[in-house]
Amino acid sequence: MSLENIPLTTIDGQTTSLAEYSDKVILVVNVASRCGLAPQYEKLEALQKTYGNRGFTVLGFPSNQFLQELSDTDAIKEYCSTTWGVTFPMFDTVRVNGRSQHPLYAELVKTPDANGKAGRVKWNFEKFLITTDGEVHRFRPTTEPDAPEIVSIIEAGLPATQG
Repeated sequence: MSLENIPLTTIDGQTTSLAEYSDKVILVVNVASRCGLAPQYEKLEALQKTYGNRGFTVLGFPSNQFLQELSDTDAIKEYCSTTWGVTFPMFDTVRVNGRSQHPLYAELVKTPDANGKAGRVKWNFEKFLITTDGEVHRFRPTTEPDAPEIVSIIEAGLPATQG
């Protein structure tokens, strides 16, 4: 199944898919409010503000797979909005590993990271960068959202700015 056609549910309960974002460079991140890596929200939002009007978006997928996410979507929305000022699209809580793994993650985890390792999501804030041509790049949780290896792929996938 194409990544674009996998059904997704927004945090507000609307049905959508990645096809809605097919003209954008997309950074898919499994997020968790109570995780020690939650300060990455700040850098994710900074990327959204810097590149959002140029054809880029962060997509946040809350996951309680590692028992560090709030229990309901309203609490997640409030936390993300009030604590980090999140404006990028957020989705319904998903499972990123195991038998009940969301179909999007079933496809994404086939992508190897920089060390050639594919497979299970290791922790919260694992990042999958999808270019407009459908190429997927994987970055492990401790790679900061504004790391040069992520920013260079984002910038390479965006139209040139008008000088």
